[in-house]
Amino acid sequence: MTYHTLSAPCQAVYEIKKSEFLAFAYPISQKDEVMFHVEQLRERHPDARHHCVAYILGDPHNTTSAGFDDDGEPNGTAGRPILNVLQHKAIGDVLVVVVRYFGGIKLGAGGLTRAYATATQLVVDEMILVPFVPKSQVKVATTFAHEAQIRYLVGQVGGEILGVDYAHHVVMSVELDSEKVGEFGESLGVFGELLRGE
Repeated sequence: MTYHTLSAPCQAVYEIKKSEFLAFAYPISQKDEVMFHVEQLRERHPDARHHCVAYILGDPHNTTSAGFDDDGEPNGTAGRPILNVLQHKAIGDVLVVVVRYFGGIKLGAGGLTRAYATATQLVVDEMILVPFVPKSQVKVATTFAHEAQIRYLVGQVGGEILGVDYAHHVVMSVELDSEKVGEFGESLGVFGELLRGE
């Protein structure tokens, strides 16, 4: 299954019965980024009543890590609706935080669930989504004379050189789309070789 990720942070606002729901979306790649963004929003919105959260790491169809937090709202009325929208839209590697300013009029459990889902849908509508492309890291051994040629070949497949080790020979750490590893390996020819099992 393919899924999409967020290319840049975005936000949206939903207002109902004087309550304001500020929805913020962030691309994330690891769990510790969740608390980082939540803490930043708590500092930016210290008067808000709730900072409700849902996140998905990896494939939303088969996620190894997803979670949500109602942050004091009635159980199941905030984090779960946010997460449901993200899963329904098949968005992975994403965090949504909905900051609520209470307007004095209670919405009830059904009203809260709808409000959090609506705020999330509004921020999803603002997202610029890109297809997720799995990446692989490989090591390439070459000679000093062929280093420039390897750099050229990495660029040809849209890869990125993460580091180079100059010892007896040149060993480059390269990241590229997983589907291009075979093509890249074949293109090396006499200039270098992929090191397996690293």
